[in-house]
Amino acid sequence: MAFVTQHQIQKFHEDGFLVLEHFFTAEECDSMRNQIQRIIVEMEVPPHCRTEFSTKEDEQLQAQGSSDYFLTSGDKIRFFFEKGVLDERGNFLIPKEKSISKIGHALHAYDPVFKQITHSSKVQELARKLGLERPVVVQSMYIFKQPGIGGEVTPHQDATFLHTEPLGRILGFWIALEDATQENGCLWFIPGSHTSGINRRMVRAAAGTSTCVEFVGSEPAYDDSQFIPLPISKGGLILIHGEVVHKSELNSSESSRHVFTFHVMEAKDTSWSKENWLQPTPELPFPSLYT
Repeated sequence: MAFVTQHQIQKFHEDGFLVLEHFFTAEECDSMRNQIQRIIVEMEVPPHCRTEFSTKEDEQLQAQGSSDYFLTSGDKIRFFFEKGVLDERGNFLIPKEKSISKIGHALHAYDPVFKQITHSSKVQELARKLGLERPVVVQSMYIFKQPGIGGEVTPHQDATFLHTEPLGRILGFWIALEDATQENGCLWFIPGSHTSGINRRMVRAAAGTSTCVEFVGSEPAYDDSQFIPLPISKGGLILIHGEVVHKSELNSSESSRHVFTFHVMEAKDTSWSKENWLQPTPELPFPSLYT
C-alpha cells in the first residue's frame, strides 16, 4: 500500500475524491470475490421476488414486500437483482450469479472477510491521516455491475441518501475488485462539486404511503462535459466525499466490474438524520471503524 501524502489529502479536499491505486493486494480482492461466490451459492431468493401478480392489490403487496426488504436491510446481508432476471415465480432466467446487482448493507458487520477488509489497519491508518476522530461504519455494499446488464447509476451525491447534520461527515471507500474501465462502467466525477451542499434528499416516507422512501428536492441537469472518468485497476481505492457529484455508465462490455464499497461517518459532533432510509438498530449500532 502506498503511503498517503499530505499533498494527496489536500487534493482530496480540492476535488472531493482521491484515487489510490493498488491500495489492496490482488489476494485481498480475490478473497472478497471468492467469499461473495460462497454467499451467492447459499442465497435464498427473497419471498417478494416470488409473488405472482393477479390483482392490483397483489401488486401493491409485492411493492410493499420489496420496500420492507430494502428498508430493513441495514443490519442484514440481502440481495438486490437487476431488472428482468427473474420470472414472476421468482425463478432465474439467467444464472443467479449473473443476475445480482448488489448485496447489502451489512457485510462489514456480519461477514468475516468483509469485516476484516473494512477494519484493516491500512483503512484505519488512512482514516487517521484524514483526521477522522470517531469514524463509524454506516453501510457496505458489494456491487457487481454485470456484463451487458449492469445498469447506469445517474449523477448523485451520497449524502442525498446518507444525510448528516452538519454535512461533510460522510466518506465513501470504493474498492475495485477487478479493473474498472470506461467500457465496463468506471466512476465519473465532477471535480470540486462537493462544496455547495446537496440538491436532494431521500427520506423515509410517512407510514401508510405506497412508497417506502421519497425524494425532497431534485437533481439539477449536470453538464456531461464536466465529468471526468476515473478508471482504476484491481485493488485500487477511490475515496468519495459525501457531497461530490458522481455517476457510472451502463456496463456494455463482456466483463463484470465487481466493487466492495462502504461508507463511514465522522460521529464526533454529528447527528445522523432520523429521516434516512438507513437507521442503526439495537442489533447493529454503527460500529467504530477503529478497533
